[in-house]
Amino acid sequence: MSRRPTINDVARAAGVSVATVSKAVNGRYGVSPETVERVLAAVAELGYASSLVASSMRARSTGVIGVLVADFEPFSAEILKGVGRALRDTHYDLLAYSGSRQQNGEGWERRSLSRLSGTLIDGAIMVTPTILGVSVDVPIVAVDPHTGRADVPTVESDSFTGAWEATRYLVELGHRRIGFIAGRPDLRSSIARDAGYRRALSEAGIAYDPALVRVGMYHPETVREQARLLLDSPSRPTAVFAANDLSALGVIEVATRLGLSIPGDLSVVGFDDIPESSQAALPLTTVHQPMQLLGATAATLLVTLMRGEVPDATQVGLATRLVVRSTTAPPA
Repeated sequence: MSRRPTINDVARAAGVSVATVSKAVNGRYGVSPETVERVLAAVAELGYASSLVASSMRARSTGVIGVLVADFEPFSAEILKGVGRALRDTHYDLLAYSGSRQQNGEGWERRSLSRLSGTLIDGAIMVTPTILGVSVDVPIVAVDPHTGRADVPTVESDSFTGAWEATRYLVELGHRRIGFIAGRPDLRSSIARDAGYRRALSEAGIAYDPALVRVGMYHPETVREQARLLLDSPSRPTAVFAANDLSALGVIEVATRLGLSIPGDLSVVGFDDIPESSQAALPLTTVHQPMQLLGATAATLLVTLMRGEVPDATQVGLATRLVVRSTTAPPA
């Protein structure tokens, strides 16, 4: 055979389906020993053993953990650093993967997992997924999970307390008109940050004003447009809490264009504490969440599941803390 053999060639040679080949070479249930032997004989005869997939056929595993991210942006980069740190002393390799986000960007993880699971990766970590549930044959852990019922183990930060603390800090500075640039409404963390913002206002006796709330979706262009609408008005806020640091930096960019000084005319607080927040010309006041620890915790949880062991917990929440820098001050 002149071309490189495929799993379809193996299936034809062994007289079984592609699904049976996948089950046989990955050691899954539902395949008789005789069928497994026939499939592996076909693998050897066709020379399929030269590929990474065939390595998994011989070893029943690939030794690779996949991390699926929507984009390689600062938050996911910090998560990847944490995963890499946790896997450093293990035999697992790390594969960072970002799939096509067509069809409105939703559900790309399912397509990616169907391509990767059982052939290239032994387990997966999904970062800020766009889907609620998945059905694949490898263990999965979600970081910053989708809203709704969690059907996979999850690792996240205490977004409610972080948002509450950020908003309360602005109130303590004397701000009464506090805007909010919200994130993706399909993420549990975004809903919690909205709730923390509202709770802090309520406790301070400040009425919630929907005119001060804009949904930025964590998209830079959307954030800038919504920030312009929020700030370019006679009743603009004196402070803005943004659901992540990139949104906060976008607010500062728009405010500067409008001739507003930071923090003299407008105080701004972010959420994440990405490296860019402390390295900006005006270091950003923000809520620190332990992003690398999120990644490391997810990796440790996933390895436990891959070993067939029962983890201590399947829903892990990590504490946040407010970091005060140069973008906040009492209102003028």
